[in-house]
Amino acid sequence: MGATQTEPTLKLGKLAMARQRLLQRYEHRPFVSCLAGLYGCQWRCYQLTHAQPGHCCCSKLECGSFALIVLTFCLSLVFLYFWSEAQNDYNDFDWFNFGNLGFWFPWSIVLLILAVFLFTYVAGLLLLAVCLLSEGQRLYLHWCHKIGISVTLILSIVASSVLTDLWSKEWMTVLLSFQVTAPYLHIGGVVLMTLLSWPIALHVFRFLPRVRGMAITVLYITVLVTLFLVPLGMYSPCIKERSSLGSAPALIGHRGAPMLAPENTFMSFEKALAAGADGLETDVTISYDGVPFLMHDKNLRRTTNVKDMFPNWTHTSPAMFTWRELQNLNAGSWFFSQDPFGTASSLSPDEHLQAQNQSVCTLRDFLDLAAQHGKLVIFDLYRPPRGHPYRDAWISRTLDVIQNESSIHSSQVLWLPPELREFVQEIDPELQQITADLAPVEDLQLRHISRLNIHYSFMSEKEIRKYSAANISTNLYVISEPWLYSLAWCAGAHSVATNAVHILKTLQRPLFLMTPDEYRLMWTLTDITSLILVVIIFVFHWWRERELALSVDSSSVIENGSYRQFRTGY
Repeated sequence: MGATQTEPTLKLGKLAMARQRLLQRYEHRPFVSCLAGLYGCQWRCYQLTHAQPGHCCCSKLECGSFALIVLTFCLSLVFLYFWSEAQNDYNDFDWFNFGNLGFWFPWSIVLLILAVFLFTYVAGLLLLAVCLLSEGQRLYLHWCHKIGISVTLILSIVASSVLTDLWSKEWMTVLLSFQVTAPYLHIGGVVLMTLLSWPIALHVFRFLPRVRGMAITVLYITVLVTLFLVPLGMYSPCIKERSSLGSAPALIGHRGAPMLAPENTFMSFEKALAAGADGLETDVTISYDGVPFLMHDKNLRRTTNVKDMFPNWTHTSPAMFTWRELQNLNAGSWFFSQDPFGTASSLSPDEHLQAQNQSVCTLRDFLDLAAQHGKLVIFDLYRPPRGHPYRDAWISRTLDVIQNESSIHSSQVLWLPPELREFVQEIDPELQQITADLAPVEDLQLRHISRLNIHYSFMSEKEIRKYSAANISTNLYVISEPWLYSLAWCAGAHSVATNAVHILKTLQRPLFLMTPDEYRLMWTLTDITSLILVVIIFVFHWWRERELALSVDSSSVIENGSYRQFRTGY
């Protein structure tokens, strides 16, 4: 008798539970309508329709649209990551465009904003699609979104291709960035795969045929396990014991402090020294009458008012000007009209006036300033063009300024020009010889090279250690981003040339530095937590679908809407 009363009670309990679930499903209707409206651009009321378990919740066309969104998301993410990690060289990119277009514009920032916008748009659509799938809804991507996705895909491909063609070395920067960001990208990937387990489990146990569901499950588990094991093959110089970390690389002001004053001016070098620079870097050209002065470009358009003073000589080599003509040029006003680093507004009124009136700086004044503060100097030396009086005496004239006209000691000069190196060593053996040639150690020692000067994209902890063991130090140029400086620090670089002495000097330790034990703990906890959550989510969906199937007759369940979905009325 008791058993007879218990059965109706259990049945009523199960029906009540099913009714509660149905009510919860109706409570989600405004939320689902909002998602579907944003995704399909249809804000009309949604109608209820039947959807049989075991059927795909998307048509072939919408499956293709969803796949296109995923592809565009991946490519726009690559473009965004590539360009955001290239920030160290934005200034070079903008000046490259200035040289080709003839006018200044912050193209690098525009590209970054475009990359962020495109990625945000695609990521938003992908999030909407995943949320709709998580609710078991059909996908109806509006045609305007399809056009937007196509445009985003094309822009991402074209931008990446053009940048690769013009600036292929930046991909080396991306590879270097992985040495810093890989541990955190791994965590992000695990979190993303964990979140995807909800819609995947829902469709595996509700909508997909058993064979297809098993295939999706195996694929998902394979990707997840692979992601769990990625750290086994991961390398980062910043994962090391703190006791093995060397001293911070010395900071050499690249053309002074070009973020705080016009580059290659006396004020710029004073700013670099005030910010704590350990050395100074510049570029030397010889005037028509034999005065070595500081100038990087092949003409004077960018960093002087030559267009106003000598309008017919704007494309003339700086070496073809006499020193008297060069003295008439203003080398500071351009800093405020173009504001290359977006930092001109940080100058005080007095500094503004000082920078506005800067003139072309001589090599002698530059060397005297370094001698006064006991700092090292390094410079590129440009040979004058044909027809120049000092074309064949350019090195001798420069050595004459170092030895006889300035107060600097030869040991403070890092001699970089490769031409006539043996002659230079014979004339002044106290000069420190530095080269950009990554030659074998024995060859460098025969040439009395004491330091390498290489682009940061060739940074390698193994190579730095190899040369360091032979008492050959390494200088990397040009590093202005804290993450790159941190990587150089962890890799053992001895010095870096930088545009941002005032920023890098504040770093007390490398960013992202962690011990191997700390990383193993972070990696293990992330993987274990993810595994537990994924198992719980799959078990929950399996249990829920099983309970719904057992609680009432399947036909009754369908009739009462357990598998009903919203769809737009097309």
